[in-house]
Amino acid sequence: MHVQSIGIKSKNINDLIQKVKKGLPVKSFEKLGKKLGVSDHLLSQIVNIPTRTLTRRKHQGRLNAEESEKVLRIARLYDKALDVFEDEKSTEKWLKEPARGLGGDIPLEYAKTELGAREVERLLSRIEHGVFPG
Repeated sequence: MHVQSIGIKSKNINDLIQKVKKGLPVKSFEKLGKKLGVSDHLLSQIVNIPTRTLTRRKHQGRLNAEESEKVLRIARLYDKALDVFEDEKSTEKWLKEPARGLGGDIPLEYAKTELGAREVERLLSRIEHGVFPG
């Protein structure tokens, strides 16, 4: 099980869960921001990590479990979108622009909650199978 966008490699889901519990490296957050083409400040808003907390985590080198899970959620969406659109620029653009399948909401904004992220994943699956336009 790999989360390519943030450079996390795991043998299986249990290994990934343990990595999340331990806390992902702050580098994962930074890699995701670069992939998305967003600032640390904007990504911290998307994953709901206060700026001051993020600053502390950068000094510590590791996110906590809850923060790691939020970063992983967005990274999974990025990886899924990349599978669907097969191009980093198209993926970044789609995640940051209003999507008809989300009632005109922006996928990254919609994915601020787990329920929203699941809906974005469902939309990506429909797009992948030609069932629903983006």
